[in-house]
Amino acid sequence: MTQHSGGAPQDRPDAGAGSAYHRTDVDTQHAVEQFLYAEAQLLDEHRYAEWIELFADDVHYWAPTRMTRTHRERDREIADMHQSAYIDDDLHYLKGRVRRLTSGIAWSEEPPSRTRRLITNVRITPRENSELAVTSNFYVYRSRLERHQDWCVGERFDVLRPTDQNATGYPYIIADRKIVLEQTTLLMPSLSILL
Repeated sequence: MTQHSGGAPQDRPDAGAGSAYHRTDVDTQHAVEQFLYAEAQLLDEHRYAEWIELFADDVHYWAPTRMTRTHRERDREIADMHQSAYIDDDLHYLKGRVRRLTSGIAWSEEPPSRTRRLITNVRITPRENSELAVTSNFYVYRSRLERHQDWCVGERFDVLRPTDQNATGYPYIIADRKIVLEQTTLLMPSLSILL
């Protein structure tokens, strides 16, 4: 599993995220962006069985909590590994989320929410073994039942691993995902959608 805290910076999924600019060739930038857009479309169209196939067997998918901190304590604003998290899943638990969403008996998603995901500011840093550290911003809008609306905004830190596109249909699989929400308190009644 990828190390998430401590260790050499290149071992972290968010390695290189603090730098404002990394030069990436046009073909790689385009391929990564199209992959992220396709993933967003799968979720917005509730195609969860296809979405779960985008993840590596050893994936770590997590969304740490966030607290308001003073300027001097900003390095402690986002929970570290082994601290509190909204989501802290491996592939087994991610598949469980998909089974629940497709079961028809998940009360918080029956009838299902209508969602729209916007992915922006995609930045890419090459890593060892041809993997890519990819940072992106996201906005997820959700409309539920007749009148309920909510949204969440944040940043994602992905590790993408090249794969045989002829076998999977996609050039990458997601080997690691860290989701950092901007909100310190989630105002949505449940985090029942996938981010």
